This record gives sequence, structure tokens and C-alpha cells, in this order.
Amino acid sequence: MKLSVLDQSTSSQGSSPDQAIRDSLALAELCDRLGYHRYWVSEHHNSDSIVGTAPEVLMAAIAARTTRIRVGSAGVMLPHYSALKVAEQFRVLEALAPGRIDLGLGRAPGSDRLTSLALNPYSNAAEEFPQQVRDLLSWLAGEPLLPEHPFRLIKAQPQGPSRPEVWILGSSDYGAQLAAHFGLPYVYAYFFTEGRGVEQALELYRKNYQPSPRHPRPKATICVWALAADTEEEARRQLMTREHWRVGFEKGIRLPLVDPEEAAAYPYSDAERQTIRSLREKALVGTALQVKERLEALAAQLDLDELVVVTWTFASAARHRSYALLAEAFGLEGLG
Repeated sequence: MKLSVLDQSTSSQGSSPDQAIRDSLALAELCDRLGYHRYWVSEHHNSDSIVGTAPEVLMAAIAARTTRIRVGSAGVMLPHYSALKVAEQFRVLEALAPGRIDLGLGRAPGSDRLTSLALNPYSNAAEEFPQQVRDLLSWLAGEPLLPEHPFRLIKAQPQGPSRPEVWILGSSDYGAQLAAHFGLPYVYAYFFTEGRGVEQALELYRKNYQPSPRHPRPKATICVWALAADTEEEARRQLMTREHWRVGFEKGIRLPLVDPEEAAAYPYSDAERQTIRSLREKALVGTALQVKERLEALAAQLDLDELVVVTWTFASAARHRSYALLAEAFGLEGLG
């Protein structure tokens, strides 16, 4: 089974947010050496927790520092932008790293309503998402737009012999149906919904899939949160950082991650402790072999041959260790 990475460029308390971007570069280089298949970065805005706001810029730096791993977005929130500009950005990325670029597209804002308005004052942009995807696919492939399209004479440069692989991201049935309609690969944000709705979304995708020249058969994966450590006790300790963040998230708070000791000492309410208990019951944490077993079971249950793993820790060293342990457990073929 292929293992890939979703990096959300999380910021930690006591560290400047710009350090999170440099941490993303270091982790990408590590995962390239370890043998991971893809390295995807996310797009969020106006958050003190997740500070990766421009995946296309970060991807260029990652592509320049890696040699074999695929580099992608998970994703570009297309309603914020012009489809032509995104096509041009990713044609440039494809020229920099031919055959290694993924373009994950999302419809969600990745932020609050006011920030979305600041990014794109056109308030109905999300309603145009299917048309944007159609135009973007044509520009990326160097194919003509519809004859009646007002921009039919425009090309997205630089053209070349290869083009990015486009994925549709989603955490609901909408994205699954759209990916099926266009014959595109689909990735479900399993970590965001804690797995709710994943079976239905994948069933809709596979049942309604319309084959495309590049993808004659459906191709799906999920992004799942997991954390491995040398002992189960240490993995549970590292998980406390995410538990603390999740409690704040439920209250609309988006602060940098705190260390496990501070998270453990926090005076949680009874309701917040119930939130944590629910998270612990579903969390894929433990030793590498324990996490491997649960990941493989999940992949078999959903009929997947690839999983994308997202891991949050307060210290970057713990996150590096988690990905290294999983690479070893799964027998990934690294660069030595």
C-alpha cells in the first residue's frame, strides 16, 4: 500500500508562525528520503493554528528540495481565485518538476466568511465551482474551451508534454459526485469528519464514475490523522496537543498548538472531557505496528490502496519520528 502525507503547516506556541513554513520544508525533505508517495500541503486563511496560506508557493520550494516524491495541494480553494491564474501557477510548477505535481481542488472557504470575502468579493463564487473546474481542466491540458466561451482564445502557459494530476477534495457527497462527473481522482477528508460519511461518499463516487482518458477507472484515497511513537504511552502523550486544540476548535478558537504538558494541565470542563474521550476512542495512535494494523484495516474496509496521513505534534521532532516509524513499519523504499 502507498503512504502519502498531508502537511497543514501547524504553528506551535512559543515559535513564530513563519517557522511552521520552514518546518514544512524540512518534513517534505524527510518524507522524500523515507519513500512516501505524495506530499500535499493545505490552504487555510486567518488562522493562528494552520498558517499555510499559499500552497502553490510552498509547493515550488518543496519541489526544488526533493527529487522523487509527488508534490501537491490539498488543496487550492478554487472559489477564491481565477481558474486561469491557478492553471498558470500549476503549469509553472509542472515545468519545474515534470510528472510530480498534484493539484487538489476544494470548494470550502478554508476560513471564515469575512476572510473569504476579502479573498474574493464575489460572494457567489462557490456556486461557480463546477464551471471553474471545467475551465481549469481545459487550460491545464492545453485543450480548447467551448466554442461559445468568452475566453476560448486564451492559453495557460507554459505548455509542456505533461500536466498536473487533478484531484477533487471533499468531506461530503458534493465533492464525490463532482469528481465522478469529471472522471477525476477523489480524496475524502476523513480526519475532518472523524470518518462520518466516508462509506457513502466513496460509494457515490465509484457508482457514478464517468471514465476519462487519463483516469479510465475511479481512483480514491482518504486523508486520515495518525500518530506513531516508540511507545503507546508516548503516542498518547503527544496526542494531548491535538486534544487541547480540538477543544478550542469546538469553541471557535484557532490558537497555536501547546505542548503535551500544558494540554494535560488544562482545566477541562466535563463536556470538554467528553469531547476528548470521543477523540481518543477513534484516534489512530500508538506504536508503529499498532497504527499500521489499524491503517491497513481501514484501507481494506474502504477498498483503498493508498492512504494520506496527517500528523500534528507540538515539536517537529516528534512528527518526524512518527513518519519515520510508519515508513519503517510499512517497508517503504526510501532513498537510503
